[in-house]
Amino acid sequence: MSSFIAAGTAYANHGINLIPFYCFYSMFGFQRTGDFAWAGADMRMRGFLMGRYLWPHHPGGEGLQHQDGHSHLLAANIPTCVAYDPTFAYEMAVIVQDGLRRMVTQQEDVFYYITMMNENYAHPAMPAGVAPGILKGLYLLRESRVAADRPRVQLLGSGAILREVIAAADLLEGDFAVGADVWSVPSFTELRREGLAAERWSLLHPEQPRRLSFVETCLANRQGPVVAATDYVRLFADQIRPFVSSRVGSPPAPPAADHRGRVWEPSQGSHVRRYVVLGTDGFGRSDPAQFPAPLFRGRPAFHRAGGTQGTGRRRYHSAVEVSAALRKLEIDPEKADSNPRVIRQGEAT
Repeated sequence: MSSFIAAGTAYANHGINLIPFYCFYSMFGFQRTGDFAWAGADMRMRGFLMGRYLWPHHPGGEGLQHQDGHSHLLAANIPTCVAYDPTFAYEMAVIVQDGLRRMVTQQEDVFYYITMMNENYAHPAMPAGVAPGILKGLYLLRESRVAADRPRVQLLGSGAILREVIAAADLLEGDFAVGADVWSVPSFTELRREGLAAERWSLLHPEQPRRLSFVETCLANRQGPVVAATDYVRLFADQIRPFVSSRVGSPPAPPAADHRGRVWEPSQGSHVRRYVVLGTDGFGRSDPAQFPAPLFRGRPAFHRAGGTQGTGRRRYHSAVEVSAALRKLEIDPEKADSNPRVIRQGEAT
């Protein structure tokens, strides 16, 4: 990491533009050298930190030192760290190319943290017009062909889990007649930063129309609840909850003022969109692959269950139908939660 910092600051110390690439196990990176990443940021370091990602449900063999479920949350704390969790080769190409543009051509003092997958799978061609969405952190990968009058859900995924989200969409449509639009989310962190910037602008310009976040803009005309799944702890995808759960529906009536002159905006015909987040909270395991996978809520069955439960909360499916779906997917509702035990009201402390 010290060599990376030296190369990443050579533009300032030696007048030589170097853009280093440092590849490591993602857990070894931000978990163990995170303080160096912060120090490098303070020194205006540039470069690419490439995390070879060994996901929590994978049989690590060496135990928890390889089970990364939170490195992107650590990276999100560093203001100059631009973090992505891509799935496909074209996403990686777009991100690296733009990173070189920013750090070399534009001379921006940023560095990148990009997680890389270590599983063999087919990489599709890049769809037309998705490059801006890749960089912003969100784009529509596949639109459902299910009839518009059927229940609908928006499925979000990134990194190792995006392909599982695609599989979940296929089964939701085939087994439950639920239309599932699939969104790739290369960066929940960049989406949150952009959303906070939009909120800040609106706060400082009270006489102007509220500026919508990119997430709100993308989902504005999409129907149904939103289910996000990643191979990180749920807090990772939960970063964008304020922007997903904003009110949707028919346009509100014009602002009105009460007797004290306070402005309020009614939301007639609108509702708060439901947002369900699935992740890999808890410790990883190093058992054979068939054992750790059910320990986490990151597998296709849970994605499908999340989709049917989300539409159930919107009254598209009854509670009986959702329970039947859980049985069909062989999901045990009484299985132990991977989170530490929570003291509930009335229980002894």
